[in-house]
Amino acid sequence: MTTIYLTRHGQTEWNVEGRMQGSLDSPLTAVGKEHARLLGERLADIKIDYFYSSPSERAYHTAQLIRGNRDLEILTDERLKEINMGDWEGKLADEIEKEDPELFHSFWYNPQLYISKTGESFREVKARVIPFLEEIITKHPNDHLMIVTHTVVLKTLMAYFDERPIDKLWDPPFMHPTSLSKVIVENGKDYHILLHADTSHFKEKEQL
Repeated sequence: MTTIYLTRHGQTEWNVEGRMQGSLDSPLTAVGKEHARLLGERLADIKIDYFYSSPSERAYHTAQLIRGNRDLEILTDERLKEINMGDWEGKLADEIEKEDPELFHSFWYNPQLYISKTGESFREVKARVIPFLEEIITKHPNDHLMIVTHTVVLKTLMAYFDERPIDKLWDPPFMHPTSLSKVIVENGKDYHILLHADTSHFKEKEQL
């Protein structure tokens, strides 16, 4: 049985400004750092054998804050990077919606139809993320893992666990920064979602 904890990076400056980040980056805000520390406190007494993170600085910094004093290496993998949004990256969402309303609408409301002109589609993200997932489950059949990544990667993984198609990718719950999900994997293929985008640690430490 493999136990997987999953979270999104903490709030960033571009999150606050409403800019699309994708493969680009921006620093964590003070709120983002604090929420990551709170998640670290929540998990302080929980067994974690391995940390995996997107190599993007916002995710890696979040992983460092969650790790705290644990003597564990943070393993990075390119497959955990956020969806590449091409020439949308760094632009305000409102600006993109005005420039390319049809594609912007597809991104949020018809993800199965979204085909980026300069970046990745949701199907392409799934094609790199699911092999990563299968690989670490095979590698860690009885371990407790922490994965720190991004919204689209997390939504893709949780939809996969829940057997939802790409057109249902954005179904609730919303993936708040440093929200916590927990999945138990039995026999390498039976997925049981125990937590999905939980944010109770923002207010108080809770035992898992």
